[in-house]
Amino acid sequence: MARSNYLFTSESVSEGHPDKVCDRISDEIVDAFFRLGPEYGWNPWHLRCAAETLATTNRVVIAGETRGPAQITKDLIVHLARMAIRDIGYEQDGFHWDTAEFEVLLHAQSADIAQGVDAAGNKDEGAGDQGIMFGYACRETPELMPAPIYYAHKILEDLARARKSGKGPAAVLGPDAKSQVTVAYENGKPVGARQIVLSTQHLDEALSSSDIRKIVEPFIVAALPAGWVSADTVWHVNPTGKFVIGGPDGDSGLTGRKIIVDTYGGAAPHGGGAFSGKDPTKVDRSAAYAARYLAKNVVAADLADRATIQLAYAIGVSEPLAIYVDLHGTGRVDEAKLEKALREVISLTPRGIRTHLDLNKPIYARTSAYGHFGRPADADGGFSWEKTDLVAALKTAVGA
Repeated sequence: MARSNYLFTSESVSEGHPDKVCDRISDEIVDAFFRLGPEYGWNPWHLRCAAETLATTNRVVIAGETRGPAQITKDLIVHLARMAIRDIGYEQDGFHWDTAEFEVLLHAQSADIAQGVDAAGNKDEGAGDQGIMFGYACRETPELMPAPIYYAHKILEDLARARKSGKGPAAVLGPDAKSQVTVAYENGKPVGARQIVLSTQHLDEALSSSDIRKIVEPFIVAALPAGWVSADTVWHVNPTGKFVIGGPDGDSGLTGRKIIVDTYGGAAPHGGGAFSGKDPTKVDRSAAYAARYLAKNVVAADLADRATIQLAYAIGVSEPLAIYVDLHGTGRVDEAKLEKALREVISLTPRGIRTHLDLNKPIYARTSAYGHFGRPADADGGFSWEKTDLVAALKTAVGA
C-alpha cells in the first residue's frame, strides 16, 4: 500500500544559479534560430539546434550543432548571451555581462544525425534521438503539479521579481539562489512546510544570516498556502553564513544539470535527457512536453487523481515505440484502454507533437528557470503543453 503520512522534499534554483545561466543562454540560441530563421528564408521545420553552455569566472564557452541561416553569427550569439546575463542581473567583478570572455564552438549538425530526422520525409520526420520521456500530473496544486517543487519554484520566482524591481529590502539580494521545501503529507495530501531552506546571494557583505531571513521570510510565507508555515516549521536561511561570491564566479555552470528541478522535483520519474538548448526535433524535450500535456489532461478530465505517462522513441523512427500509463491506483478508467486512447487524441510523432503544441517558435528562453511545467500557457504560444484542451476528446475516447 502507498504511504499516506510522510515528508517529501524538492529543491529549486534561481535564474542566476550557474547551471541556470547556462540553460538560459542555450535556450536563447534556440530562440534565435526560430525567430530569425524564417526572416532569412528558412522553413522552421528544417532548423536545428543543440547548444551546450559552460560558464565559470567571467568566461562562457558555447558548443554544439546547428542548422540554419548564416546570419546567426558568432557575434550575434555572443550578443544574445550578454543580454541574457545582463537580464539575470550579473554585473560583478567575477561575472559581468559586459566584460565576460566568450568562446563559440558551434558547428553544422552531423549529417548522420540529420538523416535520422529528415529521412522519414516532410510528412513524418523521425525522432532526433532515442530515449524515454515521462509526464506527470496530480491534484496537489491547482496547476496539477506536486506541491514541493511548485512552491520551491514560486519562492524563488517571487524573490527574483522583487530583486529585479530594485525596490525594497530584496534589492540587496544577488541573482544566485536556491530553495528547498520539505512538505508534510497526511492521508496522502500536502498539509504544511516542515523544513524550509533558502540560500541567496547578497551584495552587502555586512549582512548576516538573520538579516537575510528578515528580508526573505515575508516572501516565503506569502508564496506558501495559508497556514503552511507554523511553529513546527524549521528554517535554514543562508546556513553557511555569508554568500557574496555567487553565480559562475563561485561555481561553474553547465547546461542540463538541473533536470529534476526542471520537471517534478523527484516526485515522478525522469528519462534522463535535458531540455535546454535543444530544438523540438529532440524528443528529450518535445516528447517530455507531450507526456506532461497528456498526463495533465488525464487528471483534468477526472480520469485519475495522479497520472504518470512514459513515451519511448528510437532515432529516425516517427511513431513512439511504446506508451505506458500508471494511474497509481487512482484511475477511473482502464490503463490499457487509456494507452490506446492517447494515440487517438494526438499524433505522438515528432512532427505531430510540434504541430499540435505549436513548438516551432521562439518560446524556449522563458522555460529555462522556475520549471518547464506548472506555468500558465502564454498568449504567444509558450507553455502550450499546460493547456487542458484535450479533456473532452479523452473522455470520448475512453467512453467516460
